[in-house]
Amino acid sequence: MLDASYYQKTDEIIAMHTREERSLIPIIQDIQEEYRYLPPELLTYVAKQIGITEAKAYSVASFYENFSFEPKGKYVIKVCDGTACHVRKSIPILEALYKELGLNEHKHTSDDMLFTVETVSCLGACGLAPAITVNDEVHPKMSPEKVIKLLEELRGEENEN
Repeated sequence: MLDASYYQKTDEIIAMHTREERSLIPIIQDIQEEYRYLPPELLTYVAKQIGITEAKAYSVASFYENFSFEPKGKYVIKVCDGTACHVRKSIPILEALYKELGLNEHKHTSDDMLFTVETVSCLGACGLAPAITVNDEVHPKMSPEKVIKLLEELRGEENEN
């Protein structure tokens, strides 16, 4: 159950758009940008507010891969597994992240909500392979050792705040 502030913020987001079906995607993009995921309760709420069925809203949101119904960590790490990265050993990097963060192919977000690890087909940084991104910032020529060091740096930033 979400608290009232989520619905208040969603009302603000809806107010920036028209209350029509064609506004669904921009509204849910804004919600996901705000919360780093799309809370299912808010998708249902938006559907009612703009006059579409809940089924229609879910069919749209689930069709697009960039919408996530699961909360994401503060740092979203995308590991490229495209051809160039794969042949340059991106899988050991992914395995190191999984081991260090207690994750696997079914559990993508760390218990402390700091890290979410995803695999992607291509980051468009083939010349920098193997590459990862952290919140869309590219980190080139990674290795399992380098990725563990990067996690330590990110954790250090958290401890400073």
